[in-house]
Amino acid sequence: MNGMFISQVDPMRHAIQMAEKAFFHNETPVGAVIVHKAHICVATSNNLESSFDPTGHAEMLAIRQACEILKTTHLVDCDLYVTLEPCVMCAQAISLAHIRRLYFGAYDPKGGGVEHGARFFTHPSCHHRPEVIGGLFEEKCGALLTRFFTKKRLGGML
Repeated sequence: MNGMFISQVDPMRHAIQMAEKAFFHNETPVGAVIVHKAHICVATSNNLESSFDPTGHAEMLAIRQACEILKTTHLVDCDLYVTLEPCVMCAQAISLAHIRRLYFGAYDPKGGGVEHGARFFTHPSCHHRPEVIGGLFEEKCGALLTRFFTKKRLGGML
């Protein structure tokens, strides 16, 4: 996907596709896309289960890959699109990476760290706060998560 030109809606649609890929691989369906200068730079999805890595969140993977591709630790010209409100760990990584804007789909009242829970970006220890836009394709992102966890609770194979 490197270098693909995008419109304003395309990154979230692509993040949803990445979340669907995670769902297919029995991972919690979260997808993330980083856009740099109007082009998709990175597209990732959760891989905690397959990598046995509790930090294998889509956002963390996307930030790592974008920093490597762009040869920087500060993604100041980048926007992050993710299908679920980031947790506190991911919010701190977003801050440390100096992501310009964060767009997310579904809100996460239980595990979110941006609009819910710790609300990391409001803390004095947060050195960089991106512009935050939540609720993009909220219903579609939420429905995928609901479907995943319903099947998991029912013991169904995903």
